[in-house]
Amino acid sequence: MTSALGSVPAGPGTATRPGGADPARPARRNRRGRPTRWIGWLWVLPALLMYGFFVLRPLALTVQYSLYRWNGIGPAQWVGFDNYLTVFTDRDLLKIITNAFVLIIFFSFIPVVLGLLVASLVRRITTGPGGTLVRTVLFLPQVIPLVAAGIAWSWVLSSNGLVNQLLRAVGLDRVTRPWLGEFSTALPAVGVIGTWIMLGLCTILLVTGMSKIDPSLYEAARMDGAGPIREFFAVTLPSLRQEIGVCLTVTVIAALASFDIVYISTSGGPGIQTTVPGLEIYRLAFSQRQVGLASALGVVLMLLVLVCVLPIQRLTRGEKP
Repeated sequence: MTSALGSVPAGPGTATRPGGADPARPARRNRRGRPTRWIGWLWVLPALLMYGFFVLRPLALTVQYSLYRWNGIGPAQWVGFDNYLTVFTDRDLLKIITNAFVLIIFFSFIPVVLGLLVASLVRRITTGPGGTLVRTVLFLPQVIPLVAAGIAWSWVLSSNGLVNQLLRAVGLDRVTRPWLGEFSTALPAVGVIGTWIMLGLCTILLVTGMSKIDPSLYEAARMDGAGPIREFFAVTLPSLRQEIGVCLTVTVIAALASFDIVYISTSGGPGIQTTVPGLEIYRLAFSQRQVGLASALGVVLMLLVLVCVLPIQRLTRGEKP
């Protein structure tokens, strides 16, 4: 006999399962009773172990070493934050950190600005054989090893290099000089090498971003009477916010962590005019046996990278229009 309440039909929002199973039942479990979601962690465990051993562990040891005075062989002496105090008070070390920030102009801002201009010019020929050739030529500096690029540019900018030969050919003998050997031109000359290396990467990224912009946006801008310049600032530039963020992030890190180009082209000279933190960390640790001070400078460099990169990521985050 059916009760007074009867059989209540399932409402539109009620989920029904065979056998009257509870819709809010816990996650499926495997034969041994463990949630299957832990299987995913087992797949990534080897990568996590490698990352922890080769990245996190050296990072933790670097922070530990920065609190000691140690020559890398004998017993270490606890000095607390004295190494950090030295980094922020020593004039030479401050000059070296300043050099890295100067290189940001050449490694990051100039390549991004020039990349925008070059990408705008080659946007219409990026399809077909011509576009492939242009992309290959622009990306070539990224394929060449940095050591080889540093050696080649050392020859080009030497006293009898190609640059000075061209200047003499047009009657500008007074302008010729050893560009990598003078105090006033050494750091900008290294920056020019960095600009040449980073320009191709920025251009390729920006060309790729421009190819994804909806053509109807340009048509609407032209219908409103926008010219090429107005079209660039109103449509192209806002649409490339994420690509510009990637370019700035990669190039800023390359400028602050630069080592190869400086070591090969100038070895940090003349004096410390082109010495950068990466090169100074190498010298302090392996030449002067000041492992603690080198570790402190390395930690400061890591913090500087975060301070520069995180605002860029925050400003360029968001969806494209």
